Amino acid sequence: MAKRVEAVNDFVVKFANVNGSGSASANELFARSILRMGVPVSSRNIFPSNIQGLPTWYEVRVNERGYQGRRGGVDLTVAMNPETWAQDVREIEPGGYLFYDNSKPLPQSKFRDDVNVIGVPLTEICNASYSDARQRQLFKNIIYVGALSALLEIDPNEIERLFSEQFKGKEALLQSNIKALRLGRDYVLQHLPCPLGIRVRRASAVGNRIFVDGNSATALGAVYGGATVCAWYPITPSSSLAEAFIHHCQKYRVDPATGNHRYAIVQAEDELASIGIAIGAGWNGARAFTCTSGPGISLMQEFIGLAYFAEVPVVIIDVQRGGPSTGMPTRTQQSDLLACAYASHGDTKHVLLFPEDPTECFEFGAQAFDLADRLQTPVFVMTDLDIGMNTRLSDPFQWDDTRALDRGKVMSYEDLEAGKDFGRYLDVDGDGIPYRTYPGTHPTRGAFFTRGTTKDRYARYSEAGPDYVDNMQRLLRKFDTAKAMVPKPLLRPAARPARFGAVYYGSTSAAMQEALDVLSDRGIHVNALRVRGFPFQDEIADFVASHPWVFVVEQNRDAQLKTLLVNEAKVNPARLISVLHYDGTPITARYIVEQIAQHAAARTVLPFRKAAS
Repeated sequence: MAKRVEAVNDFVVKFANVNGSGSASANELFARSILRMGVPVSSRNIFPSNIQGLPTWYEVRVNERGYQGRRGGVDLTVAMNPETWAQDVREIEPGGYLFYDNSKPLPQSKFRDDVNVIGVPLTEICNASYSDARQRQLFKNIIYVGALSALLEIDPNEIERLFSEQFKGKEALLQSNIKALRLGRDYVLQHLPCPLGIRVRRASAVGNRIFVDGNSATALGAVYGGATVCAWYPITPSSSLAEAFIHHCQKYRVDPATGNHRYAIVQAEDELASIGIAIGAGWNGARAFTCTSGPGISLMQEFIGLAYFAEVPVVIIDVQRGGPSTGMPTRTQQSDLLACAYASHGDTKHVLLFPEDPTECFEFGAQAFDLADRLQTPVFVMTDLDIGMNTRLSDPFQWDDTRALDRGKVMSYEDLEAGKDFGRYLDVDGDGIPYRTYPGTHPTRGAFFTRGTTKDRYARYSEAGPDYVDNMQRLLRKFDTAKAMVPKPLLRPAARPARFGAVYYGSTSAAMQEALDVLSDRGIHVNALRVRGFPFQDEIADFVASHPWVFVVEQNRDAQLKTLLVNEAKVNPARLISVLHYDGTPITARYIVEQIAQHAAARTVLPFRKAAS
């Protein structure tokens, strides 16, 4: 008998299923039931880019302390896919648990001696209870949730309440799901010792936090930020963002008196058309955006350059995935930083925002439209699949109802009528941002020709070198102005004086927070700075300069944030140590701890006496 992993409200469960088997909803039900018991969970759906038949996994981390990142390692595997059996068994921690369908016997060679095996005849139970093949497949998932509820001491009443909410008004579906749940639970209670060494105990650690995914949060932020136009082309993992925006607009953008829709959402024929529509709407005065992923960014390059050079506000939400080319459409990475920071040909620099979780997706999703209008330029919101498509606990969204939309420098009819000098690309106060007009503002004044070619300060075509240089230098001044407008980096100081620093951003944040705690417990103290926007503020260069070594933690192969820091923050590259993770799965706290601990040990000088002893 293997030793048992023993833990209450602190373990990882991983479900190994087949795509198209209907398991995703059952696995989410499992996660939400624990959440309803007041215990924080974070869940991640790992699925293939085909429609049906390939392996899929669903990982649930249960952690009363509230850590939302991946820990690394699995304490309980629910192995429902024979094709990935060996891989799934290999991931289990020594002393962990393997739950499987033992309707057919398996040879001993399939198991590990240091893992506790739990067999439940799921297929036999299904075949005895259901005659329809599809019902057998779907209810097998609910049966194993019922079995797990007994093994892990999950309150079945919470699961049944979730059923009641899901199948409200559908009594037949409600009762059939409750029946399947009880089939699994009753079998385990009658035939197996319960509970396991890992189990759930009711707590009050969730508080007022909400369970939401980043794409829904970003879409709601766009609504609150004043967006009325969305043009998009479906691409994983951003499609659900546009779909969420449609849902929110149907609720919040319909005039209650007339029923008129005060929004326009266009599914264009491709990515190039979608950003063209968004730029056209932005030029006309609407707040507009497109959402896409890396391949879409590649296709949008020419129009992004037009919006930058013609100075048209537009928001681009990039839900990053694995690349290059088609890459890994359903895996996560932070691999588009350089592509977005310098998007288009020629000399371009773009504003980037890096939210860490759904709460900041909401906040930055709204703020991006103020920035785009104020700076008259494309603004990128850089999320990724891990934030965008996975639900996690987040702080409730906050909004100040007195907050006014910042439309930036817009010359009005009254200004033009009073005879104010209007030069579309004229810098009147040194911040690099000119005044613009909306089309039709004045019948005879304030018009200009929008062009992607070179021009002078009054939007007149010009290929004169001094005019081109004047315009390009003004764009640099505007980019420098943006430093004070993008979200500032946040410092997490170590509890004790620290020689090491760490810079991180976006979805690495969840695992990073836990890793810093673990490192501190081991006596490795690290000051950490989370970057939230580009262009970089002076605080980032100052932070790097104040440490002999600074780890740059990111999820791509080519150290793109590090490259951007060296290029744009002018930091000393000799001080930067990359911690890179790019296999398509979210980075884990264990991986960060291992990497930083190794580098820290190599750079720690022992006193001579201690070394000699």
